[in-house]
Amino acid sequence: MGGELGSDLFRVMIQRLYCIASAKREVSRSHHISLSLSTSSPHLTSPTTLTSPPFTSNHPPKMSLCKSCHQPLILQFEPDSEDESLAPPADQPPIPDDLHLPCQCHFHWQCLLDLSSTVALTLSCPSCTTYLPSNPPTGSGSASGSSTNPFLPTSQAAQILTTYTNEGGVQENLNILPHLTEETYLSVNPQFRPAKALHTLASEGDTAGILELLADVDADEDITLSLPQLLCWQDLLNESKTAMHLALENEQEEVFWLLLWLESGVHTSVFPEQVVQSCEGVGLPRRGTVPQEEDVRFIKDGKGRTAGDLCRELGGAWGSYAEMLGMI
Repeated sequence: MGGELGSDLFRVMIQRLYCIASAKREVSRSHHISLSLSTSSPHLTSPTTLTSPPFTSNHPPKMSLCKSCHQPLILQFEPDSEDESLAPPADQPPIPDDLHLPCQCHFHWQCLLDLSSTVALTLSCPSCTTYLPSNPPTGSGSASGSSTNPFLPTSQAAQILTTYTNEGGVQENLNILPHLTEETYLSVNPQFRPAKALHTLASEGDTAGILELLADVDADEDITLSLPQLLCWQDLLNESKTAMHLALENEQEEVFWLLLWLESGVHTSVFPEQVVQSCEGVGLPRRGTVPQEEDVRFIKDGKGRTAGDLCRELGGAWGSYAEMLGMI
């Protein structure tokens, strides 16, 4: 991590903002793409997007049927999709989508996520009812709900190890339970889906994706979170971290500056000149006054750590930033 911003950061931001201004997408399409999460369907995405896990090897998929929809274990594309570019070429071989459970049942990724509340609550296969965890739970009551969310299993140590095959290959020993738990939580609290998407983008350093998401939030009346609520949202399933915590943990400097510009009380004169010129040049707004409880510098995660604390832990240029930006 260098002491200066990457030269391409705000050029990308400018290009993306102009793209958004000139071509607003349909709300329905923005729900499928911009608000996709790590737990959402991989049916409309490529191997490098948010929805598909990483892969370790390449093996052919098993020729079984999904236990939920009883269709072949390949990606299904809607023939009336508004964006035909999302579908593969006609001469391309079928793309596998095979989630193989320990009980030997097979599901499409999205089909199992659609049953997430059942699996997360019972820890059993929704088809054959086999108990799925590969290790005994450490909590009391393996299938009982937690005190804070009745849909989440008490035991956070339980693992449901699966084999997942799609266009990138095969990932063995994929623990599907965190994905199911997250999807269950979001199905009960759908208003938090955009915030969860922001966290994923912040972790990956996708500043262009963040700007695209913020444009969707601004344009979509169905999204109830305000911009400050979105930027300050704390994930109860991930130690109450904010997008800023995740950006720092992954040393995503570009996202770090973007979040500070959007939701902090740092005076504009303190920002690097390149940041100021680029953001002001495209009209990227700053709040006039940011209350301390909504300032991304000072929000504490579940361990009591602020952004300044994480900067000090990282050291080097990050520690200098903490002093320069009044985080200490």
